[in-house]
Amino acid sequence: MRMSWLLCVLLGTLAWGQAAPSAPAPPQMTSKPGTPPDPGASVPADAPVITVVGACPAQPKTAAAKGAVTAAKPAAKLAGECKTVITKAEFEKLAEAVAPNVTPQLKRQLAGVLPRLIALSDAAKKQGLDKSPQFAETLKFVKMQVLSNELQRKIQKESSEVPDAEVEKYYKENPQAYEQYSLERIFVPRTKQAENEVKMEDEKEEKQTDEQKKAKEAAEKAKADEAEQSMTKLAEESRGKAASGEDFTKIQKAAYEVAGMKVESPNVNLPSVRRTGLPPAHAAVLDLKPGEVSSVISDSGGHYIYKIVSKSEMPLDQVKTEIHNKLQNDRMRERMDKLNNSFKPELNEAYFGPNPGSNPPMHMPRPRPGMAPAPQPGPQQAPPPAQPPADKQD
Repeated sequence: MRMSWLLCVLLGTLAWGQAAPSAPAPPQMTSKPGTPPDPGASVPADAPVITVVGACPAQPKTAAAKGAVTAAKPAAKLAGECKTVITKAEFEKLAEAVAPNVTPQLKRQLAGVLPRLIALSDAAKKQGLDKSPQFAETLKFVKMQVLSNELQRKIQKESSEVPDAEVEKYYKENPQAYEQYSLERIFVPRTKQAENEVKMEDEKEEKQTDEQKKAKEAAEKAKADEAEQSMTKLAEESRGKAASGEDFTKIQKAAYEVAGMKVESPNVNLPSVRRTGLPPAHAAVLDLKPGEVSSVISDSGGHYIYKIVSKSEMPLDQVKTEIHNKLQNDRMRERMDKLNNSFKPELNEAYFGPNPGSNPPMHMPRPRPGMAPAPQPGPQQAPPPAQPPADKQD
C-alpha cells in the first residue's frame, strides 16, 4: 500500500523528535498481505481510543467565553488535570484522511505518532510559534503539497470508474493482446564459450613488442570471427533439423554441447506466452500457424528458432481486471499529463544558476553470450532483461 505524503510527514516528525545516538529508528508504515481483521471493530464510535495526559485540547471561542463568566475551576488545577481525548470516530476520520484504506497495522503505527505530535504542537502554540512568519510560510508550502496530493487522489478515484462496456469494447478491439501461445524455442549462443574463457595463459609470458601485440590481437579477432560464423552456421543447421520435425530438446542439447556451454541447456518449452512476453524483434513469430517453424532470429545475445505449438484466446472474464487496470492507468496518465503540461516554469538563472540538465539515461548491459532470455508473461511486461539467467520454465 502506498502511503500518502502526509503520513510521511508524520513519521518524519516522530523521527525528528526521537533523534538520539542510541535511539532505534521508528517503524516504517508498511502493510503486508494477509493483514488480520481489525481488532477494534467492536469498539463504539464515541469510545476514547487515545488519551494524552498533559496536553490541553484546543478550546473553541464559545467555550472560552463561557469560561470567562463561570471561572469555577482555577487554572492551576485545570493544568494538572489537562488531557486530550480522541474518540474512535475522530481517530478513524484522521486516519482515513492520512492514508485511505488504512489497515489495523497502520492505525497502530499512527497511534504511536499522534500523541507526540499533539504534545509538541501544544507546547509550540504556548510559545507562540504558530504566529511566526516562518510558520506561515511553512504552512503555505504544506497546504500546496497536501492539495496536490488530494488532487491526485481524486483523479485516481475518478480514473478507476471504468464502465464494463468500455472494458468489453477494448477487449474486442485488441484481440491480439489476449491471444496465448504455446511455443518451443531453440537458443544457439552467438559464440563458443571456450573462446571466452581460455585467455589467461599469455599473462605469464614475457613482455611483447607492440607489433607482436597487434599480431596477436588480429589473430584472436580472426579466431573469434570464425567461431561466430561457425555458430551462425550451426543455428541454420538447427533450424533445418527443427523444420524437418526433429525433437527440439535434442537439437537444443546438441547446440549447447557444440558451443562448449558448461551449464544445463535451457528448457525449450514456453507455455502460455503472450505477444508482449517476447522481445519486440521476436514477436513476429506469433503470426505463424501452429506447427510452423520460424526462420533464425539473431541479435547480440545469440540465435533463436521458434515453433508454434498451439494458439488460444483468453476469455474476457480472465482478463477483465487486467484491462480495467490498464484503462484506469491510461485515464490517470492522460489527466496528469494534461495538468503537467498546463504550466511552464521559468527560472532566473542569475539567481539559481544554470540548469544542470536531466540525468543521462541508463544503458542496459549487453546480453551475456550463451544465456537464453526467458519470456515475460503478462501484457505490460518489458522484454527480457539484458543479463537474464538461463530459462527455468515452471
